[in-house]
Amino acid sequence: MVKSVAVEEPQLSVVILLSLLCRFAVFPKSLNVGALFSMQARAIGSAEKDKKSMASMSTNAKGNGERSELVKLLSIKDDLVKLGSMTIPELRTALRSFGASTKGRKHELVSTLKCLLDSKVDGESYLPANEASVDADLKSRNVCVQESIQGVKAVSEASGLQQRKRITKKVAGEGPHTKRRLVSETASGYVKVSKEVGESVHDNEPWTKLAHKKPQKDWIAYNPRTMRPPALSRDAKFMKLMSWNVNGLRALLKSEGFSVLELAQREDFDVLCLQETKLKETDVESVKDLLEGYENSFWTCSISKLGYAGSAIISRIKPLSVNYGLGISDHDGEGRLVTAEFDSFYLLSGYIPNSGDGLKRLSYRVAQWDPSLCNYMKELEKSKPVILAGDLNCAHQEIDIYDPAGNRRSAGFTVEERQSFEMNFLSKGFVDTYRKQHPGVVGYTYWGYRHGARKTNKGWRLDYFLVSESIAAEVYDSYILPDINGSDHCPIGLILKL
Repeated sequence: MVKSVAVEEPQLSVVILLSLLCRFAVFPKSLNVGALFSMQARAIGSAEKDKKSMASMSTNAKGNGERSELVKLLSIKDDLVKLGSMTIPELRTALRSFGASTKGRKHELVSTLKCLLDSKVDGESYLPANEASVDADLKSRNVCVQESIQGVKAVSEASGLQQRKRITKKVAGEGPHTKRRLVSETASGYVKVSKEVGESVHDNEPWTKLAHKKPQKDWIAYNPRTMRPPALSRDAKFMKLMSWNVNGLRALLKSEGFSVLELAQREDFDVLCLQETKLKETDVESVKDLLEGYENSFWTCSISKLGYAGSAIISRIKPLSVNYGLGISDHDGEGRLVTAEFDSFYLLSGYIPNSGDGLKRLSYRVAQWDPSLCNYMKELEKSKPVILAGDLNCAHQEIDIYDPAGNRRSAGFTVEERQSFEMNFLSKGFVDTYRKQHPGVVGYTYWGYRHGARKTNKGWRLDYFLVSESIAAEVYDSYILPDINGSDHCPIGLILKL
């Protein structure tokens, strides 16, 4: 007999506490489940004490009282567990005392509060006259907001921001029970949390569940919350590049999904490469100033088939020069390539031709396009390193596709395309940055609309950042953002140290 009982669930579950320990690489080898529950109890007790002290904060506190509350906040500013245990009303009360915005989800409120507290430690006065000035300044500190609270975001999202929930208890030795296997092991330089952390997490974040028809025993699923490196310091010199096949820019702007504008606000990139914009030349004028603060945008559209293909580069940094296409008329009618020259490298936004239904364009792709693009990149490389970003329409290895056996003659995974990818790019000295950083990690960037492939993470990795070998060591992070909808592809990112 299975009996359902409503019980009070603490804000930090065992699994969430474990994920925090794993995130900061301090998971003791000897820690057992009993010890974990003990640690959880102590953490909950500490969190309850902090909540009681924070509940007494008044937005009208003056003088010594206000300074006292500030001291309390500063004492826990680096403790993600305690910050994550604060309730939304407590967070809003604290933010009001700074005159800051109280809008947003819990992890956004926590990130804003942490950034404000960090600024206090830096010796800055952070009591602006109005909410708008806070928001404007916080945007300029986006690295602080976005990167410093990935652990807190994991806490709030994994728990679902719920105070109570119903759980199933096993009674008299009968019926099923909730199973949570707690495993930690190192893999490829980062800590891996068990694949089995509760189905609710996988339902909300399907990419965290290993999905592959023939996985090798050491493969694991990509999780950007646990596998990305810590944020670079504020004084570090780097560029943040992003790439996204939007599968029709006008449709994306009209949809209710994640937009390019939201991507810019969240990621604060320096340069965005777009593919498959499907714009006509007459459409460019209406979208060229799409993003505030990104005054440099360069668009190429298909003229051989209107409303097809197309690519673009949008940048807050003005490039030294811009070029469109390969300079070969047979290849340049579909608007598939834009090149921007920056101080340290050339950046290419490329949308490589798909071999098509029945592989009608397979020969054109592997015998003409790929070699021509390779020659173009090698010529550019004579003066400075090259970065190719975009939808390259090839899942290079079996780890890059959910069902390799069933797609041997599918466009994007034929032997011919994979060999061409190897011969024209990788063997010519260009590095697949994601695979270099994440060997043995299954991460997809494309999910077909049929059969709800995204919900089950049955995808392909078709989007890449390939870089010249001479700058491969300067790549700090090559990552995927599988949580962003709006297209059948998701954005990918590259952080390059300068």
